[in-house]
Amino acid sequence: MSRSSERLSRRRARRMRAILLAVATLVVAAIVAVGTLFATGVLPIGGSAAVSPSAAVPAPSSPSASPTPSASVPAIPSPEFTPEPSAAPAFDKAAYSIDDPTSPWVIVNKLRPLADGAAYEPPDLVDLPSDMPNPNGYQMRADAAASLEEMFHTALAETGVQLVAQSGYRSYSVQVRAYDYYVNSLGVAGADLTSARPGYSEHQTGMAMDILDTVSGCSTDGRCFADTTAGQWLAANAWRFGWVLRYPDGATPITGYEFEPWHYRWVGVPLATEMHTTGVGTLEEFFGLPAAPDYAG
Repeated sequence: MSRSSERLSRRRARRMRAILLAVATLVVAAIVAVGTLFATGVLPIGGSAAVSPSAAVPAPSSPSASPTPSASVPAIPSPEFTPEPSAAPAFDKAAYSIDDPTSPWVIVNKLRPLADGAAYEPPDLVDLPSDMPNPNGYQMRADAAASLEEMFHTALAETGVQLVAQSGYRSYSVQVRAYDYYVNSLGVAGADLTSARPGYSEHQTGMAMDILDTVSGCSTDGRCFADTTAGQWLAANAWRFGWVLRYPDGATPITGYEFEPWHYRWVGVPLATEMHTTGVGTLEEFFGLPAAPDYAG
C-alpha cells in the first residue's frame, strides 16, 4: 500500500469513530430524557401519553426572583351550585273561619258574640275520659277533648302534678246563671272583667277549659294558679297540644278580661304553634281584629 493510501484509510477510520461516538451520545441522551419524563409523571408507566405544550417545564425565573419551592399546586375545584333555600310558606290565616262557631279558630269576644248564641250548641260534644279529674262533669268537643287528655297525661308525666278539668262547655242557660252570680257579687263592671255575658262566652263553643290542679288549692280567682308548677308548665307547653292562654297578663285592654292563668282555649296545633313562634299573645292581635275591652251596646 502506498503512503497516500494509508493516510486516506486512517482519515476514514477517524471519521467513522467520530460518527459512532456521536450516535452513542445521542442514544444515551435520549434514554436519559425518556427516563426523566417517566420519573416526573409526564409519561405514564405502562402506556404512552401525548405531552401538551402546557406540560413543558417552565423557564427559570430571573435571578432577582425569590426561589419557589417545588410543590404540586392543588387544582381549584369548580364551584358547586347551591340552590337558595326556599322560604317557608306564609301561615295561612284564612285556612279556617274566625266567624263560624264550629271552626277551631272562631273568635268570641265582647265585640264578637256567637251567631245565634241563645240557641247554639256544638255538634260533637263528648264526655271527658274517666281518668281525668272533672268535678263538675263538663263536656267538650271531641277534638278538644282528645287534645286535653293528651296534655293532661303529658303534664303528669313531666311534672308529677295532676291537672283538673274545672269548667268546660257551658250552654247559654248555664252562662246566664254564671254571669248573674258575678253581677250579684261584683256588680256589672266587676263581672264583665271576669265573666262573659250569655252568648259571648268561649265556653259555649266547647273549645275552652278552665284548668286547675289537685295540689295547689288555687281556684279560678286571682293570680294564684300562675305561680304553681302546673300553671307554669301550661304557660310554657300548652301550645304543643294546640292550646293557647286566652287572657294573658296585661292584655285586658285587648281581650276585655283580667288575667286568667287557668283559662285555655283549643285552636289546634298549627295556630297555637304559630302564635308561640311569633310571640303574639292574643287571637285579636294575631288576626288583626279590633281590641274588645268593652261590649258594643
